[in-house]
Amino acid sequence: NKCGAYMLKKILVTGGAGYVGSVLVPKLLRANYGVRVLDLYIYGEHVLDSVKNHPNLEEIKGDIRDIKLLEEIMPGCDSVLHLACISNDPSFELDPDLGKSINYDAFRPLVKISKDNGINRFIYASSSSVYGVKKEENVTEELSLEPLTDYSKYKALCEEILNQYQTPEFTTVIVRPATVCGYSPRLRLDLTVNILTNHAVNLGKITVFGGGQKRPNIHIEDITDLYIDLLSRPNDLVAAKVWNAGYENHRVREIAEIIRQVVDKEGVEITTTPTDDHRSYHISSDKIKRDLGFVPKHTIEDAVRDLVNAFHQGIIHNSMENSDYYNVKKMNAISLK
Repeated sequence: NKCGAYMLKKILVTGGAGYVGSVLVPKLLRANYGVRVLDLYIYGEHVLDSVKNHPNLEEIKGDIRDIKLLEEIMPGCDSVLHLACISNDPSFELDPDLGKSINYDAFRPLVKISKDNGINRFIYASSSSVYGVKKEENVTEELSLEPLTDYSKYKALCEEILNQYQTPEFTTVIVRPATVCGYSPRLRLDLTVNILTNHAVNLGKITVFGGGQKRPNIHIEDITDLYIDLLSRPNDLVAAKVWNAGYENHRVREIAEIIRQVVDKEGVEITTTPTDDHRSYHISSDKIKRDLGFVPKHTIEDAVRDLVNAFHQGIIHNSMENSDYYNVKKMNAISLK
């Protein structure tokens, strides 16, 4: 429609019913985007209930490995936000072939189909784990990638693939988020801040394994705000860019202490146990601040407070056992192939 009517920009969000997607999609709708969600809905059909009947939302239950489906649903979209993956190392290691097929094998066809259909912006959620463990105090985007696990190795390989397709018409952007924390309608309780908050609220104690390791975090509200920001920036500012996106690099024992303060400093005990896992990740997010002025607004305390409120409101059910909150438990339960 060239006669002056404003056409709604349409975004395909792969993994739009996931932990990040289910916070992002309602925000995109509020920002007046049309949204097409492609997801397997493994963690429940309810996660987008708050926007279920929105006129600008299309929900497609399907698999990103289904090339015919991708070719059907891509036309009419302007941008792709690629969140879908088997997320985190333990889930990946359960079934490495499955992880590879979703996280890596499906990636090039998705990028190619996007480009062939005139998609003009492709935003890829990579991971700050692609650096491996670095000695440098500030892990910047210039450092080499030395991924330690298959999950992070395939994230790094997908970044390489995406760079091959970048053109002035097909703008690619790579974000390397820290570990996301905070409440979501598709809640994960297998991420550092969220795990420890669950234990503090429901067991009255936090067990810290090691404790000296650094874990960078970013609040789910900030990472979702960033993806929306990236959709609206001019091409020359984002084309072929790679950015870390984190907020606080805290040691795990410091995270535990923050949680104890928020939950109930008298009633929560912290115990420390030795660990073999000394992976210590820390990233610098100075570049995205310089380039885009992006500065996270939400703290770990905010994430903990949101989770505590959700527990108190009774909207998190059976938080220790319910496989909906744990990727590994869920993947085991459904045996996806």
